[in-house]
Amino acid sequence: MKKNLQTTFSTRQNMLSRDFEIYYYNNTYQNNHYYNVDSHTHNYYEFYFFLEGNVSMDIEGTLYPLKQGDVIVIPPDVHHHAILHDSHIPYRRFVFWISVEYCNDLLKLSPDYVYLMQHAKITKHYIFHYDVISFNALQSKVFSLIEELHSNRFGRDAKIALCANDLILHLNRSIYEMEHPKSQHEEQNLYQNLLLFIEDHLDEDLTLDSLADHFFVSKYHIAHVFKENLGLSIHQFITKKRLKMCQEAILSQGNISEAYLMCGFKDYSGFFRAFKKEFGMSPREYKELAVQTEKIMKQ
Repeated sequence: MKKNLQTTFSTRQNMLSRDFEIYYYNNTYQNNHYYNVDSHTHNYYEFYFFLEGNVSMDIEGTLYPLKQGDVIVIPPDVHHHAILHDSHIPYRRFVFWISVEYCNDLLKLSPDYVYLMQHAKITKHYIFHYDVISFNALQSKVFSLIEELHSNRFGRDAKIALCANDLILHLNRSIYEMEHPKSQHEEQNLYQNLLLFIEDHLDEDLTLDSLADHFFVSKYHIAHVFKENLGLSIHQFITKKRLKMCQEAILSQGNISEAYLMCGFKDYSGFFRAFKKEFGMSPREYKELAVQTEKIMKQ
């Protein structure tokens, strides 16, 4: 996973930057030796994204076994340290440090940027678990920031600030939504409205992003609602609805070349593959079979 972006491990626990620092660690071991960091505190906020390993996190004397997808928020002056249980298993994580000064700067822009930091300080709830989809989205934003830090492109400094703020806001939004789940009634209303909207807009460019913008919810929440209700991804559902629409158009003697475009498929090759996978034959074979069946029925 993007080895060129990895950071050489250091036991340093003080920030060199005024605003933030981010690291991608993948510890390697020799003779079962690894670098350990004793219990300590910071004068900044630490975000820890756990990727892999047999590790627990000791926070103020409480031991938390970690699993992939865990996100840990450590406020200033909170004692903590990681405990590695098996040095033979790779130990991978992202570590994101944010200064109190930078948080105060963000607070002036919007309190939404610091909801999570304040929440962790007040509730002493430090660990949050992301599902696979949400954690992949989080990793994508982390890598965007790290890649920009390693780049030398025009507008680098401005882009770094944008990526950092986007990552921080994403963390706050996603965990706020975890902590404030919608009621079952609201979930069902959203699900039913999504079904109706998709049905009425099959010929348009339906993406998770466009649906999220239309319904003012996160795309990860929409993906969860569909998986929960149908056991299908939203992409699978939309494809099946479009294929059903094409099937009906073909049965009514419609032109195949016109039908797939009217049903929202962008190119014939994608439509052809999806149709054959769904019905076990090509669109033309399906149409010929329908014509033959109709002739037999009329005899």
